[in-house]
Amino acid sequence: MTSEIIQLISGKLNLASHQVKNTIELLNDGATVPFISRYRKERTGSLDEVQIGAIKDEKSRFEELTKRKETILNTIDEQGLLTGELKKRIEECWESNELEDLYLPYKPKRKTKATIAREKGLEPLAKILMKQQERDVESRALTFVKGDVASTDEALSGARDIIAEWMNENERARQVVRRSFEVGAVIRAKLVKGKEEEGAKYRDYFDWEEQLKRCPSHRLLAMRRGEAEGVLRISISPDDADTLERLDRLFIRAKNESADQVALALKDSYKRLLSPSMETEFSNLSKGKADQEAIQVFAENLRQLLLAAPLGQKRVLAIDPGYRTGCKVVCLDAQGNLLHNETIYPHKPQEETKMAAKKLTSMVSAYQIEAIAIGNGTASRETEHFVKKLRYDRDLKVFVVSEDGASVYSASKVARDEFPQYDVTVRGAVSIGRRLMDPLAELVKIDPKSIGVGQYQHDVDQKMLKESLDTVVESAVNKVGVNVNTASKHLLTYISGLGPQLAQNVVDYRKENGAFGSRKELMKVPRMGAKAFEQSAGFLRIPDADNPLDNSAVHPESYTVVQKMAKDLKCSVAELVANTSLLGTLDLKKYVTPEVGLPTLNDIVAELAKPGRDPRKGIKVFEFADGIYKVEDLQVGMVLPGIVTNITKFGAFVDVGVKQDGLVHISQLADRFISDPNEIVKLHQHVKVKVTEVDLARKRIQLSLKDVPQD
Repeated sequence: MTSEIIQLISGKLNLASHQVKNTIELLNDGATVPFISRYRKERTGSLDEVQIGAIKDEKSRFEELTKRKETILNTIDEQGLLTGELKKRIEECWESNELEDLYLPYKPKRKTKATIAREKGLEPLAKILMKQQERDVESRALTFVKGDVASTDEALSGARDIIAEWMNENERARQVVRRSFEVGAVIRAKLVKGKEEEGAKYRDYFDWEEQLKRCPSHRLLAMRRGEAEGVLRISISPDDADTLERLDRLFIRAKNESADQVALALKDSYKRLLSPSMETEFSNLSKGKADQEAIQVFAENLRQLLLAAPLGQKRVLAIDPGYRTGCKVVCLDAQGNLLHNETIYPHKPQEETKMAAKKLTSMVSAYQIEAIAIGNGTASRETEHFVKKLRYDRDLKVFVVSEDGASVYSASKVARDEFPQYDVTVRGAVSIGRRLMDPLAELVKIDPKSIGVGQYQHDVDQKMLKESLDTVVESAVNKVGVNVNTASKHLLTYISGLGPQLAQNVVDYRKENGAFGSRKELMKVPRMGAKAFEQSAGFLRIPDADNPLDNSAVHPESYTVVQKMAKDLKCSVAELVANTSLLGTLDLKKYVTPEVGLPTLNDIVAELAKPGRDPRKGIKVFEFADGIYKVEDLQVGMVLPGIVTNITKFGAFVDVGVKQDGLVHISQLADRFISDPNEIVKLHQHVKVKVTEVDLARKRIQLSLKDVPQD
């Protein structure tokens, strides 16, 4: 990557050029974002994952732009039209829109009005008119009436078509129109006639307009969805009269018949070519920006969900609730293995309450259950009430767990491979139980789009969405680290440097040879080369290894540093681990080398103080208000406990236990202005909310956090 590009990225991201240069070198060398941010702080100046990810994105953008330039230069050169000046301008251009404007006059075209006019020999007439010096236009046009040109009107019309195309390809003209769209474009939505009933959910947009630059992402995506469904007609345009006036100043240089023809061509060019071209450009730009914002919201929600508090390795009884088909119950051991499953019918129509109670209490005792997980779908509240009133032979905590994505998992190949002998209902219950034990380990098996924490995820750019969500999953998995002896293939896939094939090889090796005894043993896994080991080893944990560092985030490349520290303190590495008083006596400057600086040394000491510490918070039991089971039970003014289920740009959705989430609009989250709901709430946060409005007809609940004391 050239120094010019490095400077451009540096300026855009407000980073030092050496940070950008070193990061790009590491990326080119096959290093992953999590590895660079965790283990190469000296090289990057301690850039975090977000900054490194931004450099990676800009690097990709410039690489694509460079390829595009090569294509454009070759195409123009093949036409024999590549001048030294044009080549220089293209090579120095780093803005996509400007580059395409430069290329437009040379871009191979389909048959246009202008090409037809040229074939009729009318380009000389167009040039004469464009000079705006000819006063007797009719007489001059008459000299072109021959062959395929039947009249002076046809000659002038053809000449105007050529002029209109020239104007459309004029850089300055395009900049004028682009600027008009940037400053004052208005997006308008209109109802397609006859679609009133079909598109009732879009009625807010049946006659809507606002400035494009002020249109929030969720509104734009809603309108675009309405357009895709054939309910709305969307247009984007600036002040046409003002834009035409600016174009007039650019092209009209006289007051005569030639200038009148040029003015006619200009209006045609603007209406037929320039304005539609810019409308498409700004439609794509605004959609791209809306996609990006929606994806960022989804990614942040997913990150919070993946890093949700785990219960840990406990024996869990999980219930997938239901009425007619009963409640599917599974018992899992501390590693999430299925021990037992059956169905109980505590609710109507069967209402086998006593039998269900007997079975549940028996299973809790027989399988030494330590916690109960209940899916939050149909019959969840009733099942929770039933489970909590039973008497068990031990203290149990009962958790309500999100079911989002459980049905997708249960019908997937992953689930079929894990439980070929069981049906989807059993697999779904297993997923609910495992999700309580370790949300991250279970959710990586599900397509992130199906987890239920996004907004308009099916409307945004799917490639961009997948890349963003994969990055989030990779970041979360590596942030937590995994036990290499228990992790599934799906979890290992996201570990830095592994990927699907190496992850499978790790699992296969484990099956054939038993548990890994050390990180060094990973090198025996087929296709685990030095690079893959370097990238992955620090994120793989081996709890019972002989070397305690193998169960920490200290990278094997730094083991010698720790050994030197222990030697200087006259103790073993094992004695140094978790010994904060000993660690506090270290003078880290003594261990600085050209490769290892203070950022890495500080990380090593922090890790030694709390080796293998899970960055996720501890889990808390949540309880809904008694007696509130359906929307009809709600009354304005009630203050209720709730749990945040989704966060959007315009607010947060909260479950208060009535099978319909309520919305806390962004204006109701705090007594002050906030631009992002994440400033106030997080996914799965326990909150208290006030009911401000209940719309039974539309099943809409409005809630508020204002003036509601939080625990």
